[in-house]
Amino acid sequence: MALPSLLRRTRGARSVPARREEHPFLGFQRDLNRLLEDFWRGFYLPVPFEEWGDFTPRVDMDETDGEVRITAELPGLTEKDFEVSLAGDAVVLKGEKREEREDRAQGWKERSYGSFERVIGLPCEVDTDRVSAEFKHGVLRVTLPKSARAREQTKRIPITTA
Repeated sequence: MALPSLLRRTRGARSVPARREEHPFLGFQRDLNRLLEDFWRGFYLPVPFEEWGDFTPRVDMDETDGEVRITAELPGLTEKDFEVSLAGDAVVLKGEKREEREDRAQGWKERSYGSFERVIGLPCEVDTDRVSAEFKHGVLRVTLPKSARAREQTKRIPITTA
């Protein structure tokens, strides 16, 4: 079965597909969009954009054979400004970072304030009786020792070459 030709052909002459006339503003908008995309490409923009004014602590989680460690950056907070709890198979970190003053005439702000809550899922079962937390210089370190059952379930898999 032959497909119909999309281009009209005439004898002996090359046929060129007809070019659609584009509205001048559509071309301008396309060029402007390309310019702005190229400009913003190198900048970090948090997603979603609604989070710009909120404080969200940065969190790292590290796992070894015997424990899980969670480290959270909480600059400008004291131990009374937040709480850490263990809920099922997750660690919940919640609190509030308050602004020292309410001076709106200063122009613009880059520092963020507000209440926060982070729920960090644990990769294994932990011994809840031996969980500890330390807060020093704006950094929270939570140590969660693995339960005996979780340590026993870890099995090293030998790797062979083919």
